[in-house]
Amino acid sequence: MKPIKLKVKTNLDHYPIIIGSNLIRNLNSYLNENSIIFNQCLLVIDKKVPKKLINNITRALKRKKVFKFNFDASEKNKNIKYVNEILKILLNKNFSRQDCLITIGGGITGDVGGFASSLFKRGLNFVNIPTTLLSQVDSSIGGKTGVNTKEGKNLIGSFYQPKMVISDIEFLKSLPKREIICGYGEVFKHSLILNKQFFKYLNINFSKVLNLKSPFIEKAIYESCKIKKTIVEKDEKEKNLRKILNFGHTFAHAFEASLGYSKKLNHGEAVILGIITALEFSLSVKLIKFNEYNLILKHVLKAGLPSNINNYFSKKDLNKILKFMSKDKKNISKRINLILLKKIGSTVINNEYSDLKIRQFFKKKLIN
Repeated sequence: MKPIKLKVKTNLDHYPIIIGSNLIRNLNSYLNENSIIFNQCLLVIDKKVPKKLINNITRALKRKKVFKFNFDASEKNKNIKYVNEILKILLNKNFSRQDCLITIGGGITGDVGGFASSLFKRGLNFVNIPTTLLSQVDSSIGGKTGVNTKEGKNLIGSFYQPKMVISDIEFLKSLPKREIICGYGEVFKHSLILNKQFFKYLNINFSKVLNLKSPFIEKAIYESCKIKKTIVEKDEKEKNLRKILNFGHTFAHAFEASLGYSKKLNHGEAVILGIITALEFSLSVKLIKFNEYNLILKHVLKAGLPSNINNYFSKKDLNKILKFMSKDKKNISKRINLILLKKIGSTVINNEYSDLKIRQFFKKKLIN
């Protein structure tokens, strides 16, 4: 199957997303085609990426001076300390702004490397090679970079667009099923917020997508990227429309933070639980009709996605969850701002609810 290309055009930059198999072998050609010319580069590599695939990248860059920074990517390590370590290498090796930083890993690696790129000399060439389904359909598009703090997730960061995104399906074949399900959660979210036809496609083909069958996986990535591209191009800095991409995320980020970013619940699983919680809240405030809600819930159960927050939380966790929700960066007052669903393909932004209202909702939802 030929590579599929999408062009993202924002006020800050224009860049291609290239989707296909065995793309990294031709990395140097893609760099030259897109006028990304440099003498030296730093590869910021998630330690979990197979060595064989990293070797393919270094072979493709054999005419460049290549440095490597191996990063133990986790939510706990997504912090300013590792950004500083990357910046030290760039300074010690005397990188110029025309040189390049290439991230090879999931969303955490892309966020940390992208943030370092935005800070170094106020902007270094940045190329993102996302290696998880989650990062290929979500964090690699739109230019959000950043790190976590003790106070919450992604509270320090910048908008910084890459020069190119290479989404190579080969990386996905090395992932455990749990990681594929995590990425599928974002694909599923994109269909819910903007494209009912895509939801119908997933409802029929979810098994082929989850099993990485071609051309179903490529189509799922392409359609998902296209939805995010459409939104980002209209609202790059998340002033209005782009907020719909946070559907489920106010709950999800609070779930992650409440568990101390534990491996018990990773980001993609938290997003799926957040989507279901936001759906149930939408139903409780009579925003979505039961038949639409039920159609979505049936899909979640058929696809075997995580769906029960009682497997992770009890009533004793409620204060912690609400504390993190109250610190969410989308809040513009003392009330909690939620993105909710009216029907498949139609969201409602800037819904503000009191701590008490959300507390009452959770008390009915949490069993113990």
